[in-house]
Amino acid sequence: MSQRIMILATDGFEQSELEKPKSNLEDAGFTTVVVSPEDGEIRGFSDKEWGDPVSVDLNVEEVEAADYDGLLLPGGQINPDALRMNEKAIKLVRDFVSQGKPVAAICHAPWLLVEADVVNGKTVTSWPSVRTDLSNAGGNVVDQEVAVDGNIITSRNPDDIPAFSKALIDALEKQANKMSEAA
Repeated sequence: MSQRIMILATDGFEQSELEKPKSNLEDAGFTTVVVSPEDGEIRGFSDKEWGDPVSVDLNVEEVEAADYDGLLLPGGQINPDALRMNEKAIKLVRDFVSQGKPVAAICHAPWLLVEADVVNGKTVTSWPSVRTDLSNAGGNVVDQEVAVDGNIITSRNPDDIPAFSKALIDALEKQANKMSEAA
């Protein structure tokens, strides 16, 4: 059975940071499920303009971290700022981290890691304006295309998507290998 990866997003996500990792995951054989507090469709943001809609598969109230193998958090300024006000979204982030499943956050999405209180002691990166928040939350902030610390994967911006996607896919494959060895 294919590993299922939750993509947690709402209106205002950075178009490329949802669509490109989603496509990379699917090309690698993973099943992606778009989860949002919104039903129907959510709309991305691209080049300072509203982008294309993306279909929502499930509402945030219908899902649990235990039913998925990993979590992808796309950035954009609006998306993570709105999600950090949603208690269920923050609970999901916290649950994925505590269950040891890969959690990948790019650009502004590490705000959700701060809100979930899972940054302390972790090496992380993000969009420059989020770095002070990460540092204040106890993170060891670096400026590199991808930072991997345990099950938390972070990147800075859309230019980092290839390395970000590879780090997430590697973490998911490593997790799958551990599970098959244990079985």
